[in-house]
Amino acid sequence: MKMGARSTVSLIRKAVPATGATMTTASAATSPVSSSSIFTNFPLISALLAFTVAQSIKFFTVWYKERRWDLKQLVGSGGMPSSHSATVTALAIGVGLQEGFGGSLFATSLILACVVMYDATGVRLQAGRQAQVLNQIVYELPAEHPLAESIPLRELLGHTPPQVIAGGLLGIVTAAIIHLISYFGTQA
Repeated sequence: MKMGARSTVSLIRKAVPATGATMTTASAATSPVSSSSIFTNFPLISALLAFTVAQSIKFFTVWYKERRWDLKQLVGSGGMPSSHSATVTALAIGVGLQEGFGGSLFATSLILACVVMYDATGVRLQAGRQAQVLNQIVYELPAEHPLAESIPLRELLGHTPPQVIAGGLLGIVTAAIIHLISYFGTQA
């Protein structure tokens, strides 16, 4: 039985009525400090913080380059660094640090992270490039064409490999920092 960091195991002896023998069973008691709460879920906090940091970096990068505030950058996809990669990498590393890197939960998180990062550099990147071509075709249509007034497709959908790598590194660093903070917080 795998126990959390602040759990205790107590052995309880019970008499078995039919035979008169005693049976020992293990019972887990969890302290109130380590109760399962979404607010103390280390992998979840790591993932959400990595997403927030990545989106904030995009937001301030646009301001630095273009001297304008673009609130769409706080929730939009595409750009440097990949917030999707940062999120799933922080989740996987958080699960690994909390549950161990040899378990099936980490394996599942790692595969999820790989699929998301592959999708960002493959399918979504190509979809963005196709949107650019389609927007150019629609732009060149005569004004009387029924599609000439179409709303342009979003072009910034996917990520280049450097954007995905930067997001992955951000996720690793975020999970490691949160882990160290929580570790030293419990030592005090």
